[in-house]
Amino acid sequence: QVQLVESGGGLVQAGGSLRLSCAASGIIFSINAMGWYRQAPGKQRELVAAITSGGSTDYADSVKGRFTISRDNAKNTVYLQMNSLKPEETAVYYCNRDVAVGLALPWGQGTQVTVSS
Repeated sequence: QVQLVESGGGLVQAGGSLRLSCAASGIIFSINAMGWYRQAPGKQRELVAAITSGGSTDYADSVKGRFTISRDNAKNTVYLQMNSLKPEETAVYYCNRDVAVGLALPWGQGTQVTVSS
């Protein structure tokens, strides 16, 4: 059974940092390109960062230089380090396959990130 479990969200002041984690099970994690997505209230889900199986990364322009995606294949986990957070980045954050290169897995529950001004 495929499962994605996100954690690490919370309430942080503008300019603060959070590190999100996503543990995957039921897939051969190491061969999958993974991504972090976010969905703000009333908005579509968007991809903010992606990492290939080989560790190459890509970011949405809005987060470049502030967010860092990484993975630990031994732990079947992908991370998102978020620095200099902005209030407009308040959203539920999800991980999944990078849908640009593969079909999405069943979505997890996500983790809420709230950035106060």
